[in-house]
Amino acid sequence: MTVWTREDERNKNKMMNIMDGETMEWAQKKSRELSRLMSYYRCAMMEIETKLNVLNEEFSWEKDHNPISSIRKRLKSLTSIREKLDRREFPVSISSIEENLNDVAGVRVICSFPEDVYAIRDALLTQDDLTLLEEKDYVKNPKQNGYRSLHLIMSIPIYLAHEKKIMKVEIQLRTIAMDFWASLEHQLRYKKEVLFTEEMAHELSECARISADLDLRMDNLRKGVEKQHSARHFNAVGRDNMFLLEKHLEHK
Repeated sequence: MTVWTREDERNKNKMMNIMDGETMEWAQKKSRELSRLMSYYRCAMMEIETKLNVLNEEFSWEKDHNPISSIRKRLKSLTSIREKLDRREFPVSISSIEENLNDVAGVRVICSFPEDVYAIRDALLTQDDLTLLEEKDYVKNPKQNGYRSLHLIMSIPIYLAHEKKIMKVEIQLRTIAMDFWASLEHQLRYKKEVLFTEEMAHELSECARISADLDLRMDNLRKGVEKQHSARHFNAVGRDNMFLLEKHLEHK
């Protein structure tokens, strides 16, 4: 038996405030099922976030480096869900959302360096309760407008009181520079009542190139710092070992 909670009621009211009339009518008929489905997606995002925090903690003591700068989560609005189903000519139903949409639940992971993006990706793929369904690498193969990010569609189990559900989550991995460009590009390109010209698009593409160059230069700086750190650590260990050897020989 499903219990309707205050949280479900708040989420329903929040969703109603951002919906058009047709979507609202559909959502009202399916409000309990929709709220339950959205709660499942929230649980899946929490599971992914926990995994990412654990990995970040492990990297911090194993490699003296935190690869993750921040983590953001978002649920697609019901209006966007309905529009996407209509655009792809899928039926508008609870089962259709689960079967046909991969990005209802989204987790964005902001990393410090490009190498961190792939380190986190590889670590996630080794976990046996996560299944990679789809991967799009816009870091190595940027979109025409300059957009860069690594997109993973993964399925993850969530364990409820009386059942296990397999949910899909879109994970976007990008650097701070990639996220900075993408956030501002979206603000500029989709400004209401403004004609976005070819010159503007070209300038944005040039900014993306500069952003990619910044990532590369910062990554080279990181490697230089780590190389010096490793050399100093090696020399310190060597001095300590020499000191111990000398002490040992003095006692003989």
